[in-house]
Amino acid sequence: MTQTTPRDAAETSWLSFAVRLARENVAAGGGPFGALIVRDGQLVATGTNRVTLDSDPTAHAEVVAIREACRKLATFDLTGCELVSSCEPCPLCVSAALWARVDRVSYTADRYDAAKAGFDDLAFYDLFETPRAEWSVPVLAIETEDHTAPFDAWLAKDDRVAY
Repeated sequence: MTQTTPRDAAETSWLSFAVRLARENVAAGGGPFGALIVRDGQLVATGTNRVTLDSDPTAHAEVVAIREACRKLATFDLTGCELVSSCEPCPLCVSAALWARVDRVSYTADRYDAAKAGFDDLAFYDLFETPRAEWSVPVLAIETEDHTAPFDAWLAKDDRVAY
């Protein structure tokens, strides 16, 4: 892991809080991950890994925190916010953070620590570096006659909200 020195005591405190959430979540039957959304030094939302508790493979701590922050702030754009996580976000969570437009992502444990604990984040990072034709799960583009119809409808919609 390439480590960066925390910006200040507040960042260290937020990371420690995320770790505590993760530990508490394990005790409550969830996965060992915790995340926060912080804006202007204030806590907006928290999230813990709820994959097994909710039978939802997308209920990662970071995604849960992003969803809660968006609900609380009534927006899908978290510009001005930071995502703080107990562990390096997996590709799903990094993508969610990018889509949410957070300003910064910080974490403490990394993908190698997660792999040692039996989580396959590392395998997914490795997969994305492999040509798609070599993936064990086929991901195929199959052209149909109307394959652009949803985008045509979107572009024709005058009141669309860009994101």
